[in-house]
Order: sequence, then structure tokens, then C-alpha cells
Amino acid sequence: MTPSIQDVTDHILAAAGQRQRLIVALAGPPAAGKSTLSERLAELLNRKVPGSTVVVPMDGYHYDNAVLEPRGQVPIKGAPETFNPEGLLWDLQRIRNNSGNVAVPVFDRPLDLARAGGRIVTPAHRIVIVEGNYLLLDRDPWRGLHGLFDLTLFLDVPDDLLAARLLRRWQDMGQDEVGARAKTYDKDMLNSRLVKQASIEPDIRWAADHERIPT
Repeated sequence: MTPSIQDVTDHILAAAGQRQRLIVALAGPPAAGKSTLSERLAELLNRKVPGSTVVVPMDGYHYDNAVLEPRGQVPIKGAPETFNPEGLLWDLQRIRNNSGNVAVPVFDRPLDLARAGGRIVTPAHRIVIVEGNYLLLDRDPWRGLHGLFDLTLFLDVPDDLLAARLLRRWQDMGQDEVGARAKTYDKDMLNSRLVKQASIEPDIRWAADHERIPT
């Protein structure tokens, strides 16, 4: 039986216990609802323990198009090789040390770029939720992240629902039907298959539907 968002919230709080810091990985394929659910989890956790929780989005570690263009990687932006996992690892190590504020980048999807220093993780944030596609990917250099996570979650969403969400996402961003289908099936769903097939087993598999999250 899949846990509810309240169950997951309670599980995270119990795992945090008296720890100075708990780092939670929330992984899953594109359009699984990671951003929505991580922010909702943070909201619920902050209701219970004000100021306790912050979200670090992996998408902030996209390489800029100025880096991807010379490599010919702009068309596959979103694949593992178009991210900077070493930068994420470095920031998570600093977050783990909890010795001061850590500024992390946040991805601006409409502008298709990362905003440096878009969010601050402070020592008061005892719970840090890291969300992203490849956090549990069982290949280097992503394996280097795994030891920094105290609790791992994976969002299980059927492929047909992922595809429908991705098509809607691209159309909402201005793509016509042909363009939306190309980006969905020739890029995002390939990444989705990789995430589903090549990620390590999480502590919790979560078949959550963010469209029916209770308030």
C-alpha cells in the first residue's frame, strides 16, 4: 500500500529525530511530480516544525546553454550528462557539514536557465529535501551522492501518465503538437526509462498523485 503524503511527512519527522540535519532524496522520472511534492512536503513539515525544512532542486545544477551549445548538447538538455553532479555533491557536502549558510541555484523553467544563489540553506534547516531525476542513478558520478542521503524516496508514476503530463508541459511552454511530441518521446521519455531502470532501490517507493494531494 503506497504511503500518503501525511505518512511520508510523519516518516521524515521520525527519521529526523534529534539529528542536527536530515538530508532526504526525492527522485523520480521527468513529470513525476517531484517539484510539487517536495514543496508540499516542505510546507507540511514547516507547519509542524516552523522553519525546519528547505528544498534543494537538482534542476538548478543544469549546465547553462552557453556550456551545452559548444558540446552539441542543447537538444538533449535534461539528460544526465547535461548536469553538474559534482557541483551538487560539493554543495551537499557543505550542507551536511552544517557550518553556515549555503547558497544553491534554482532553475527557472520559463527562462530555461539556473539562477545562481536562488535559495539559501541555513543551519536552522534541519531537514533538507533534495529533488531530482538522477539522484539515485546507479552510475558514476551520481553514485557519489548516495552516501549523503539519510532517507531516499522514489516516485512511481505510469508511463502513460508521465507522457500526458510532459505533452501538456511542453504545450504550455509554447510548443506546437509536433514539437511537444518530439520533446516528450524523443527526449524526456528516454530519460524516464533510464531513471526507472537504472536507479538504486529507495527506502520508500511512493506512487503519489500530486493532482490529488490534500490541503
